Amino acid sequence: MRVTKRHVPDTPFDMLRTNGRDGALSTFGAYKPHMTDPADLTLDEIRSQLAPAIAENAAFDGWGEAARDMAADLAGIDRDVAALAYEGGALAMIDAWFAHIDMEMLADLPPEHLAAMKIRQRITALVEARLAAIAPHREALRRAIAILAMPQNLAAAARLGWRSVDTMWRAAGDTATDYNHYTKRAMLLAVYGATVTVFLDDESEGHTDTRAFLARRIDDIMRFEKAKAGMTRRAQRRPSLSRFVGRLRYPVV
Repeated sequence: MRVTKRHVPDTPFDMLRTNGRDGALSTFGAYKPHMTDPADLTLDEIRSQLAPAIAENAAFDGWGEAARDMAADLAGIDRDVAALAYEGGALAMIDAWFAHIDMEMLADLPPEHLAAMKIRQRITALVEARLAAIAPHREALRRAIAILAMPQNLAAAARLGWRSVDTMWRAAGDTATDYNHYTKRAMLLAVYGATVTVFLDDESEGHTDTRAFLARRIDDIMRFEKAKAGMTRRAQRRPSLSRFVGRLRYPVV
């Protein structure tokens, strides 16, 4: 799917508008079939192209063959080829959809837009952009979460969640390679998971309840990071036995 970049409003939730199907909300990244000859598409391209249409069907038919076949028919792709592209079944379809949502999130917030923000604003905007992309398909997301919550799928759920928060932090400009790389992503994963829980049942205008909840959780992350930085600085100033012994052994000339 090709996503057209347009001017980004103040918040991603402001981009929502009414779509034709059952009055559902949609973002400007609404699914439109490719004009490329289906016979020329690779399996990866087929997965990417069909993902948003499968999600739209999954709200009514679940993450199964029916949703996949209807999406394939719409795109003019042979059903058997679509089945081959998604040979992993429901998990493969959800994986492809989540990757598509991440792509929409990044398209909604190009680097030059994020560069003008502080780090807290970047993370908030990225989470809101991802939720805005999912908003038209909340029922599909509920069904996806139910599948990912099955014991045999917990490892896949963790991998997909980690991939999304890693994408957010990288887009926000994070380059940490030490333990901070992992703590930042673990905290954001917890915040995002909790925010999605609120979001799924949020009927407030403009999802204001979700946005308020997210703002509070992001504040918690920022306070933790500030406290962690302070502890690191204090630890560096503390007397170190290893440094003292090292200086005895290798005195400065």
